Order: sequence, then C-alpha cells, then structure tokens
Amino acid sequence: MTRKNRIRAAIVTATALATVGTVTAGVSMAGAEHHAPKKPKKASEKQIAALFDGWNKSLRTGDAKKVADRYAKDAVLLPTVSNKVRTDRAGIVDYFEHFLANKPVGKKIETHINILDSNSALDAGVYEFTLTDPKTGKKRVVEARYTYEYEKRNGVWKIVNHHSSAMPEG
Repeated sequence: MTRKNRIRAAIVTATALATVGTVTAGVSMAGAEHHAPKKPKKASEKQIAALFDGWNKSLRTGDAKKVADRYAKDAVLLPTVSNKVRTDRAGIVDYFEHFLANKPVGKKIETHINILDSNSALDAGVYEFTLTDPKTGKKRVVEARYTYEYEKRNGVWKIVNHHSSAMPEG
C-alpha cells in the first residue's frame, strides 16, 4: 500500500467513525427526548382557591384534628384570635380546639393567588369569619388579612404557612 493510499484509507476510516459517532449520538438524544420525564403541570388558580374551600369545610366538622390534617407537619400558623405562634401539630390542634368552639364560618372577600411552580402556591387577601359566642349565642364578624402558603407534598397540597391577622382599621 502506498503512502497516498494509507492516508486515503485513514481519512475514510476517520470519516466513517465520525459519522457513526454522530448518528449514534443523534439516536441517543432522540431517545432521551422521547423518554424525558414530563415537566409537572402547574396548578390552576381555581385549584388553589379550592384549597381554602376544603379548609373552610373542615372547620365545619368541629374536629380540630381534621383541620390540622390540612397543615404540613412543619407548618407555621400565625392565627387570627391568638397571640401564640403555632409551629407543630399539637399547637395547631390546640388553637383550633379553641377557635372551633366559636363555630367559625369563613368567607373570602378578596383573594390574590400566585402559582409559584408545580408544587407551591400562595393565596393572600382578606376574609371574614362569623363567630358565635358559645355562652351567649351572639354572633360577631371578624375581618382579617390572610396568607396561605401551600406546598404539594407526596402528591397532596398542604398548608406550610398560614398567617391571619385582624384588620387594623376595623
């Protein structure tokens, strides 16, 4: 084999190897795209708004543990009618045991929802609660600002932060 033929053979071999490598990479990439995990879909504002409705419905059960089930284990609750910050399930249950004695009925007045990603969202605004004094039966309405921070954990939306404070000018 002449030197010219060896160079030609080396070029043909190198070109063939480069072509095979390119085709293999292209097939691998196409396969990767086809099997890539789907990006989780973000919740809709309607779905996030419905989380409050579920929470409000749990209040009507009168069961503080059922209400607390809507909170994550590490949730923080800054409640409307208590000065104590609740940072664990026992504290959240304790708050709702007292709050539920007033037969609260909540209603949103103004709401602003921000979907942060497929696993987290914020719902903030103004709501009011009609509370009934357990001794006298007298009703009163408490208007408050609220913020709920939700996270999807193990496929379930949980409240991770709930802040509620009575309106300062009320």
